Amino acid sequence: MPTHLYSKPLNFSNIGKGHDLETQDLGASISQYIELIIFTRYGEHRYNPQFGCEIWDMDFELIRSESIWEEKLRQSLITSVMNFEKRIYDVNVDVHISEINKFYPLRNVSEIKKRVEIVIKGKLNKTGETYVFSTALFLSPLSS
Repeated sequence: MPTHLYSKPLNFSNIGKGHDLETQDLGASISQYIELIIFTRYGEHRYNPQFGCEIWDMDFELIRSESIWEEKLRQSLITSVMNFEKRIYDVNVDVHISEINKFYPLRNVSEIKKRVEIVIKGKLNKTGETYVFSTALFLSPLSS
């Protein structure tokens, strides 16, 4: 019996109209779950305080060494993805931090933000196909 992978957010209004909930493919489901891991702070999940990643604790800290910061986040993500996303294996995580300078001409203001690029690669347990997840986040305050 196939397992249905439902798209999030769930739209319950369709059920009242006699329609099923919207489904998605395996890759999209894994991507949503990895996003949930990234955006969940350790201790935030009531039933498993180990669920999440360390980016929330690292967001406002002063970055003295970008390579150490990147490695700390990379290790956190590898641990969480390997522990909680069981649909992929052979997980590899790349983290790269850079500065983005954005100028707002109407306000005559220049902002410098830290941008973190995260790429997670693995193989699907079901088929052995290569899976790739990629996202970029801006730090302090964290946004996507």
